[in-house]
Amino acid sequence: MGGFPILTAMTFLPLIGALLIVLVRAATAGSRAAADDGRQNRAILMASLIISAATFVLSVAAFLSFDPGQMGYQLVEQHAWYGPISYKLGIDGLSMSLILLTTFLTPICLLASWNSIDKRVTEYVVAFLVLETFMIGVFTALDLVLFYIFFEAGLIPMFLIIGIWGGKDRIYASFKFFLYTLIGSLLLLVAAIYMIQVAGSADFEVLEQFAFDPGVQTWLWLAFLASFAVKLPMWPVHTWLPDAHVQAPTAGSVVLAGVLLKMGGYGMLRFSLPMFPDASAYFQPMMFALAVIAIIYTSLVAWRQTDMKKLIAYSSVAHMGFVTLGIFAFNETGIQGAIFQMLSHGLISGALFLIVGVVYDRMHTREIAAYGGLVGRMPIYAGFFMLFTMANVGLPGTSGFVGEILTMIGGFQAATWAAFGAAFGVIFSAVYMLTLYRRTVFGEITNPLLEDIKDMNRIEWVCIAPLAVLTVLFGVAPNLIFAVTNGATGRIIALMAGGQ
Repeated sequence: MGGFPILTAMTFLPLIGALLIVLVRAATAGSRAAADDGRQNRAILMASLIISAATFVLSVAAFLSFDPGQMGYQLVEQHAWYGPISYKLGIDGLSMSLILLTTFLTPICLLASWNSIDKRVTEYVVAFLVLETFMIGVFTALDLVLFYIFFEAGLIPMFLIIGIWGGKDRIYASFKFFLYTLIGSLLLLVAAIYMIQVAGSADFEVLEQFAFDPGVQTWLWLAFLASFAVKLPMWPVHTWLPDAHVQAPTAGSVVLAGVLLKMGGYGMLRFSLPMFPDASAYFQPMMFALAVIAIIYTSLVAWRQTDMKKLIAYSSVAHMGFVTLGIFAFNETGIQGAIFQMLSHGLISGALFLIVGVVYDRMHTREIAAYGGLVGRMPIYAGFFMLFTMANVGLPGTSGFVGEILTMIGGFQAATWAAFGAAFGVIFSAVYMLTLYRRTVFGEITNPLLEDIKDMNRIEWVCIAPLAVLTVLFGVAPNLIFAVTNGATGRIIALMAGGQ
């Protein structure tokens, strides 16, 4: 790419696009009798789609310039900022894969909102584009202060998306989401300030090589965990997630499950393991225990849900438990499995929330009891639903299987009991997902409102079909992802070995 700052362009293009939409909207507002008419809303949504699609193209260009064989950071952009703080961006295999996931899902989220969002459309797309900038910034930042700014700033647009365009209890859910994540991150800020003072730099590469005292590592590790555990989310600080998912609009649930939850796992891989290896080793049994509890407990809770969205939300907590298990296995198999699981879950859970949104837009209810017999009226919908149900269960041939089996193999190598406990989660996931599918898709139609329900339309096809293709593609050819993440995984393990 020569001297072109592609990471800066990719990170801030959505933000610039959001500002342009606001300016154009303000300039044209007075020229129309009805400023929020359908034609203008469609134009605004189309503009946001073009901007997010252009961001995806830039991320693909960055990927084509990326050498997965290298273990270090690439495409680095650095400028002095203030004292030990610098504006530094860069990517490795871990961040590159999550950036592609982010830029791929954002246009799908905006397209999925085409017919479901008809109020304050300008504000809605601006919130999504600003959120995209902050999400990409989390994965490109190589300076601790810059990372923290992006990490925390993402709370604001997500808070607005839930609080303005959510369900009837949206205010409660949005404040719960905001307070949980903000309070956890305050300890991260205190730890970051200490690290910068001691190491004399906020640069990731400097901090990774700096040998923090083992006793201090413990406190720093716990401070970072307070933030990452909420974001992941881990049991028992997961209770904000079901409320946020249920109240969020469909696209909000997709980006929340698809990207925002991955920031917790990313933070553990970027900070906890390489910068605090002694503390990570010390707390390994605790993390295994929390992972197993999350997998089993939230799977059982999911089984008893009557709301489809809440069921999938608890399922997300269980699947993130596999991510925790793989990360703290401290071996290549486990960490590769954790990264793969994060990417796979982003596709599968995002698709499941879109699946729920399809019938919600028609029936305006997510209660499982309101459905049944959909296969007779919506055969295409039933087919997609079946695919993602099987992927969520971990059927071989889907990406869900690869992530789960690798995290369990890695966990087995580190602690047999942890892998054994996690295996129960696979069984339970089959119970609650197949129960959900049977009750909504099969059987007789008992609700007369379902007699005239229509199958998926063109927009819904375009949103869900790419996720289906990638779910199967990565399930049968997982090396497409491993080829990208191998270098980053090797570097994390090498940094841990050097620090212990």
